[in-house]
Amino acid sequence: MDWQRVQKALSLEANQGFNDLVGRQHRFSEFLSLQLAQPSTDLSPEGRSRWQSLSQRFTTYPELSFAQRQHLVAETRRTLYEAKRSLDSQADAPPSGNQSVAPGTTTVAPMAEAAPDRAPSVQAAKGPRAAKSPRTTPIDRRHQRSHLTLDQAVTYLPGIGPKNSERLGKLGLFTVRDLLFHYPRDYINYARQVAIQDLVVGETVTVVGTVTRCTCFTSPRNPKLTIMEIRIRDRSGSLKLGRFFAGKRYSNRGWQEQQKRQYPSGATVAASGLVKENKYGLTLDDPQIEVIDHADSAIDSLKVGRVVPLYPLTEGVGADLVRRAIVAALPAAVELQDALPQTVRQQHDLVELPVAIAHIHFPPDDDTLSLARRRLVFDEFFYLQLGLLHRRRQQIQETTAVLSTDSKAEGSLLKQFYNLLPFSFTGAQQRVAQEILGDLQQTVPMNRLVQG
Repeated sequence: MDWQRVQKALSLEANQGFNDLVGRQHRFSEFLSLQLAQPSTDLSPEGRSRWQSLSQRFTTYPELSFAQRQHLVAETRRTLYEAKRSLDSQADAPPSGNQSVAPGTTTVAPMAEAAPDRAPSVQAAKGPRAAKSPRTTPIDRRHQRSHLTLDQAVTYLPGIGPKNSERLGKLGLFTVRDLLFHYPRDYINYARQVAIQDLVVGETVTVVGTVTRCTCFTSPRNPKLTIMEIRIRDRSGSLKLGRFFAGKRYSNRGWQEQQKRQYPSGATVAASGLVKENKYGLTLDDPQIEVIDHADSAIDSLKVGRVVPLYPLTEGVGADLVRRAIVAALPAAVELQDALPQTVRQQHDLVELPVAIAHIHFPPDDDTLSLARRRLVFDEFFYLQLGLLHRRRQQIQETTAVLSTDSKAEGSLLKQFYNLLPFSFTGAQQRVAQEILGDLQQTVPMNRLVQG
C-alpha cells in the first residue's frame, strides 16, 4: 500500500468537507477501498482483517451521512497511524541487545524540547542565544526551511510523544498537516495592556505588576479546594488575584509551597483575564499569570498579553496540549505549497498561505488575524468554485441528449398533451416550448429558468 498517498487522500478528504472527492483515476472512496484491500503482510491476521473490513465499508461511503463519513475517515486514519507506528518500531528494533551503528551511517540527535509557554516561530533563531524581540510572530523567519514534514506523525513532535499523540488522535489530529489545518474556533484578546487604575468591568486585558504577596492554602470550608492568592502592584494601584484548584491532589503541602515559590515577592508578573468585581473590589477572573523579566520587557507567551486561540476540544484533550502541539508543528508551515500565483495574491491583497496558517493560530493582533482569516476564506470559496467548474466541465463532456432528432413518438405525445390543456399556448409559450425541445436534443445539460 502507498502509505503516503493514502494519508494525503485522507487529509484532503477531511479538509475539503468529506465530499468523496474525484481524483485523476478514482473517487476517494474507490481509491481507499482498493488500497485497504491489500494490507501489509507484516501485519497480524487481526490487523489485516481490520483493514479489509475498512475496505468494505468504503464501498458504501457515497451512501453514508456526513457524520458517518467523518467517523469512518477518523477511524481509518487512526488505524493507519497505529499500524505504521507498529511496523516502524519493528523495523527500528535492533537484532540483539547490543545496539551499534553500522559503518558509514549517521545517527540523528533527538529534536530539542519545544518551550510550551513561548510564542511560536516558523524557524527557531540560530546561535547559542537569540536576541529577545517584542513578541515574535510565527512568520518572522518563514523563508527558512524546516526539518519537519507535513505528513510526519504528531508523536515525533518535540514535547508530544506517544501518550499525547493518542489524546490528539481523538480530535482526528494524526499528522503535522492535521495540526496546521485545525483552526481555532474563537479567540480571547489579551493584547491590550492597561494600568490597574484603568481596569473596567467586562474587558479582557493584561496587567503587569510586582508581586507583594503570594499565599497558597487549602480552603477551611472545603478540603478538596486549594486557593492561591497573589497581590500585585503597579504605579497606579494594587490588585488581588485568585486562582482555584479543585481536587485533593492540590491540597498537598509540597505542591502548594512550589506554587508560592513560582511567584516570590518582588517578582514581576503579567496577568491576563476578564475584569470582574467581587466584594473585595476589581479582579481578573481565572487569570493566566506568568513571570517576566521586568515591567518594560516584552511578553513572549502563548497565554498572556496576546490574542489567545481557543480550539475545538474533546474529553481528555486539554487546550494547552493542542496549543503546544500546534506550536511544535508551525515550523512545517513553510513546506505548504501556495496554489495561488503571486499575481492573484497581489490583485486581491492576500497574504501568503504559510503566513496565513501561522497567523490564524497565533496572531499578534486583530489586524493580522483579519488578514489571515481573509486569505483562508478566499481559498475556501476559490476551491469551491473550481469544484463547481470541474463538475460543469465533466457534464458538458458527457452525452446527455434526452430526445432523438427523429422521433415521431415524442411528437404524437406532445400533441396529446396539448389537447389535454383547457387553453392554447400563446406565441411566446410555443416558442419557449420549442426552445426547450431543442435543448433536450443537445449533448450538454439544459440550463434554463422559465417563468410565467
